[in-house]
Amino acid sequence: MTDRTNLPLSDLRVVELGNIVAGPFAGSMLADLGADVVKIERPGTGDIIRTQGETGEAMFASLNRNKRSITLDLKNEAGLSALFELVDDADVFVENLGRGAPERLGIGSDDLRERNPELVYLSIKGFADGPYGDRAGMDVVAEAMSGLMSVTGEPGRQPVRVGTSIADMGAALYGVLGVFVALRERERTGEGQRVDGTLFESAAHWMGYWTTYADLLGDDPDSLGASHPSWGLYDVFPTEGGWLFVGVTTKRHWPAFCRAVDAEELLADERFDTVDRRRANKAELAETVRDHLADWSRQDALDALYDENVPAAPVNAPSDLIDDEGLEAAEVLARFDVDDDRSSQTAMTPVSGERFGPGQYRDPPGLGDHAAEVLAEAGIDEAAVADLRERGAFGSN
Repeated sequence: MTDRTNLPLSDLRVVELGNIVAGPFAGSMLADLGADVVKIERPGTGDIIRTQGETGEAMFASLNRNKRSITLDLKNEAGLSALFELVDDADVFVENLGRGAPERLGIGSDDLRERNPELVYLSIKGFADGPYGDRAGMDVVAEAMSGLMSVTGEPGRQPVRVGTSIADMGAALYGVLGVFVALRERERTGEGQRVDGTLFESAAHWMGYWTTYADLLGDDPDSLGASHPSWGLYDVFPTEGGWLFVGVTTKRHWPAFCRAVDAEELLADERFDTVDRRRANKAELAETVRDHLADWSRQDALDALYDENVPAAPVNAPSDLIDDEGLEAAEVLARFDVDDDRSSQTAMTPVSGERFGPGQYRDPPGLGDHAAEVLAEAGIDEAAVADLRERGAFGSN
């Protein structure tokens, strides 16, 4: 495993009060780059995702590697006091509780920054303040409202969500970007600030060019499937061995594609001899290529297309990324122990430079595993920890 002290954010202290995806994903990005992330969890149950079956277990393990866990009852005076001790020495606080919940608990941005003026407080919510601000937010709500769901799936069929929690992760990503900006500003001013990450606005930003398209043309794009209206041959095709994506987007790609798959007769077909004609005859082109590739081995087709430098890819399942040589070479493949009997893998935060990159250094924590060491580091001695326990800081015994 990586030595955390060799990672670029090893001097950053983070307290995360995150549940499910958005907050934990933000914390995981900071942790992968070396930040000391202490995860505050609810006594008894912990992060909600821990108890959501096999999928929840996998999500927790992937998003909470490299963190330490402590349970605190934040409705208990002693538990709140312990949280304050941790925040007093922290650089960053991350939360994705329901709107208004931090303030009701006395841990809103104003509350914590009054104690620690240098604190950068990342608050992740469904919507920014405004007309939608009080609505319940979640990933699919943001995908639906942003238009992302409307272009996902096959034309003529019902809209579908993206196959991962893309809006949650987008809000976390923009939130962490905001954290870095706030930390940079703190170097000049000495003051922290609240930073917002929001699901709807993040997804709307990613849909930005389609919003512009609709505004300029007065029409909305149809569901895209795996295609794109800007290109004639840009889709997935069945082969022997699985689905194959091909993207012909330049003048050079078309003859290179035809050579690669032994379809040079298509070069003489006037329906397809220019980019505009391939786009205008998109359905006929896709059908022609689908018929041609049906008898090809997927690997043979891929090898031939790679040789001609034509954009192509296998449509992988998640299991195909286990021990993936590309992730391995990029040094973003994390291997860790889930428990005493099982190990697993995931992709780490793909942020790197000439002298830094992410690292895997701590397995996913058991609920409250690190209470004693975290509190000791905050200057709370054994007797004080015992007193906190007696007063119910860590939940009922």
